[in-house]
Amino acid sequence: MIRVRALRRGLALCGGLALCSPARPATAEPRAFRVAGEMPLPEWVQSAEVTRADEPIYQGPSGAEPRRGAAARGARLPVFGSKRGPGCRTRFLLVGALAWLCQDGVELSPAAPDTESDGVLPQSRDGLPYRYHFVGPDGSFGYRAVQTAEDGVPDAQLLKGFGVAVIRVEKNPEGTPFGLTTEDLWVPMRDLSPVAPIAFHGRELAGSLSVAWVTSQTAYAAPAPGKPQNPKLKLSRFQTLDVLEQRELGGHRWFRYADDAWLSDRDARAPTRAELPSGLRPGERWLDVDIASQVLTAYVGDRPVFATLVSTGRGNDGSTLATPRGIHRLWVKLRGSNMDNLDDESAAENYAIQSVPWVMYFERGYGLHGTFWHRAFGNKHSHGCVNLTPLDAERLFGWTSPKLPPGWSAALPTSYEPGTLVRVR
Repeated sequence: MIRVRALRRGLALCGGLALCSPARPATAEPRAFRVAGEMPLPEWVQSAEVTRADEPIYQGPSGAEPRRGAAARGARLPVFGSKRGPGCRTRFLLVGALAWLCQDGVELSPAAPDTESDGVLPQSRDGLPYRYHFVGPDGSFGYRAVQTAEDGVPDAQLLKGFGVAVIRVEKNPEGTPFGLTTEDLWVPMRDLSPVAPIAFHGRELAGSLSVAWVTSQTAYAAPAPGKPQNPKLKLSRFQTLDVLEQRELGGHRWFRYADDAWLSDRDARAPTRAELPSGLRPGERWLDVDIASQVLTAYVGDRPVFATLVSTGRGNDGSTLATPRGIHRLWVKLRGSNMDNLDDESAAENYAIQSVPWVMYFERGYGLHGTFWHRAFGNKHSHGCVNLTPLDAERLFGWTSPKLPPGWSAALPTSYEPGTLVRVR
């Protein structure tokens, strides 16, 4: 289990181990997008540009309504109407279905709203929304202004191994490159080591589970189950195999991927068929996390559509470092979330990582998210979360519900869009 520091305004209760409770079910059906407001909007208004980080979005025009999510600073959201309501000095703006935002935190704009292709996060081909770096062995410092960086007292200290998410790089007046992080701090690039993206991703399925992945560094195929390995048939780690046949022998699964070429589950991982969980609607999307095989499979009803390797919690069942088994539902999705254990005085070593991407919480502080700081996929390794490669996390983030509209940094479920079911077994 990790400590979460995210959405300082939008989900202020998410700090620490006592995370936000799931959103209360909405009691009303989705409102019409066009509403009569007490203060009609000017004709030129096309969008509301968010001026504060993680601006709260509510299910109704009141600060006492259940949270619906949060908007990212700089995002331009569509505006469909307005109403006065408690908890907002000006008025609430309707920015989507069951989505109201206080005008105090935005500027009305004639510009068109954001679309999925021009959202506030940069596009990438590796699943990483920012360029991530690790702080070097001597640590580093952060500064609020690049023009005066290193001229005076630093604004923050960054310890060795901390992960930072860099938005852009600029030079100070002396010509030294500094990176602006998602925490609005300028850090000297000389103190940072870039993260090397991992190219691995899962397999799209058409109803069949005939796939496996090599997880051993030194894997050699055998001509038959239980026979000596053939040194000429070496496989690469994370290599994808089309499984033609499976057999059980001596408590191990064996996978045939070619003529006279078999690999056991000592060196490979493969999905296993999961029964439909209770409480599932007909044709509903859901996720199955198999701790034994370290494989996640996405289903539509009883049809598997995607599978990939994961890393679940390394602790024993029931411990804080174990992924909680059972049937859950996503209770919040965040495009990025800071994670650390800085308040854990018993920790052997502290860690802090900015803007961990594609976070989907299903049980308190346990969730699925993108991971770039290790490559142990197919093996238990995490502090309790379900670790995915960034490409797989981004893929599942867009596939699960609740959906995040363009410009939103977080979304909570509603009565008409519940969180995707996640079963951990």
